[in-house]
Amino acid sequence: MKSLFLSSLVLFVCMAPVQAQSLDQVRAKTLTFLQSLEEEQQSQIHLAMDDSSRTEWTNLPLGLAPRVGVRYGDLSEKSKIAFHQVLSALLSSQGYLKTFAIMQVDDILHELFEIQFQRGQINENSIKMIRGLNWDYGNYYIALAGNPEGEWGLKFEGHHISINLTGAGDEFTMTPFFLGSDPAVVEDTQYAGLRPLSKEEDYGFWLIHALDEGQKAKATLEGKVPGDIITSPERPQWLEEFQGIKGAELDEGQQKILHYLIEEYIGNLHPSKAEEYLAKLHARGMGEVYFAWIGSYEPMKPHYYVIHSPDFLIEYDNVGFLDNANHIHTIWREKGNNFGEDILKKHRMEHSHN
Repeated sequence: MKSLFLSSLVLFVCMAPVQAQSLDQVRAKTLTFLQSLEEEQQSQIHLAMDDSSRTEWTNLPLGLAPRVGVRYGDLSEKSKIAFHQVLSALLSSQGYLKTFAIMQVDDILHELFEIQFQRGQINENSIKMIRGLNWDYGNYYIALAGNPEGEWGLKFEGHHISINLTGAGDEFTMTPFFLGSDPAVVEDTQYAGLRPLSKEEDYGFWLIHALDEGQKAKATLEGKVPGDIITSPERPQWLEEFQGIKGAELDEGQQKILHYLIEEYIGNLHPSKAEEYLAKLHARGMGEVYFAWIGSYEPMKPHYYVIHSPDFLIEYDNVGFLDNANHIHTIWREKGNNFGEDILKKHRMEHSHN
């Protein structure tokens, strides 16, 4: 364990210049994207750093929660290409592909309900309400707060996506980071079988079934599966209480599965940022991570899990209509840095001192 701690600490220190280079790339790609926008779009996309819209988030569809910024679907092809470059610099390949799979699922969801309407499975009033939710691949918004040369924030948000970067100096954070998928697995159309968040589900079941009966009983919390993640937008954005089974109570093989599950979330981020978080995880140790489960141990039935350490929080919730759980919400959070709180505080103190 000592050698693991030292290697993690060395990695954490050595990552600093790599993180700065990563942020420089995102900054440069963002400036190129801004230059590609039409004049009206350039005025629409900007927010002040103290604008409440920067630190508010929601996963609701556009018909229920209008967004600020520039609509992705209104971008020119040149601007869309430039924005893809921004996200490619910001995310790993898996995070990038999950993001656009989720956007595609919005079009699929719309198609699925239209099919049900044509089959007479839902009535006209229901389809009018559903159409008003404005599920659409283009209905995602980009907003830029501040100035990429100083303190700044970048938000990409719409139905089942809320990606939030906050940068200051050579540091940046990516929390909160929300991804969801409805349906979790597409069951009709040419896209049948598509699962944008497959490993978040599969690895969760892998871990809970790897526990013995005593461990499973300790990990499983009583009560009904939450209707959403517990740190949803209208609730407190951090959990103070550690619940479930502690990593120290897991054997080496079980800890490895838990590590795979954590990596699936951290691995959505740019490798330099992911390595920073993994170094923190290894320095503190897997023994300090808690895992808790609520609900069924079977797919397609409501279930929830939370992974909680002193440094980060992961939530996963899969509920749906009736007894068919096919609607995933997930979130990744870094403690103390919600929308860059710690980074901005540190930067402002240093700037004021200088």
